[in-house]
Amino acid sequence: MNGKPPLPVRPTRATQPPPPTHHFTMRFSSTPRGARLARRLAGERLDAWGVAYGTDAHDALTLIVAELCANAVCHGRVPGRDFRLGLTVARTVGGAAVAVEVTDTRGEKLPAAVPPADADGGRGLVLVAALADDWGCYPRFDGPGKTVWATLGTGHRPARG
Repeated sequence: MNGKPPLPVRPTRATQPPPPTHHFTMRFSSTPRGARLARRLAGERLDAWGVAYGTDAHDALTLIVAELCANAVCHGRVPGRDFRLGLTVARTVGGAAVAVEVTDTRGEKLPAAVPPADADGGRGLVLVAALADDWGCYPRFDGPGKTVWATLGTGHRPARG
């Protein structure tokens, strides 16, 4: 050896998670109007990022956003507190993956994947589970509440910028 320490081994791109190419986060009022606005803005962002209106991926993602936001308003609402919608697009080998995160301030009411047989509602997460590649819930890290998330691979390359 030449007496010099070896250079540190840097991980290759294949071992590093892909950096996000786009990210959107916004707070909305915990009202039906706030949930509608969140869905509409998510649809516009997805279209601007290359997940075009009318595609299966766009329709599935806007439905996922609508269901998670409606749940935040109906089941996660605390008077005077907003919910937060986050969208992240990351490049993948097959195109792009979109992560949807909806955070509310009510941590004691966790989502149930299977509603009770005699329930009048509760089918929204069944739709989310059917449409998304994966979904789940974790405690909110920056205050009281929880975040419900879902991911979906789009098969499209995200727009640059």
